[in-house]
Amino acid sequence: MSIFSKVEAVLSEIRPFLQKDGGDIKLVSIKDGVAKVQFLGFCSTCNKSTMTLNSISAIITEKVVEIKEVIE
Repeated sequence: MSIFSKVEAVLSEIRPFLQKDGGDIKLVSIKDGVAKVQFLGFCSTCNKSTMTLNSISAIITEKVVEIKEVIE
């Protein structure tokens, strides 16, 4: 399984919680152990998106050891 697929699998577990509040997340790219994501919908303008990103980053870096950082 590719690193991209591994991160997508983790995001598919997280995505329903974001969608419940009218948001979503998209994996944009992975380069040198850094996954770049984009918040969509209400997540893109939410004032708690930094906290959400920190939580998502912790989950991804724990489950996908090749990823060292997640950025927006």
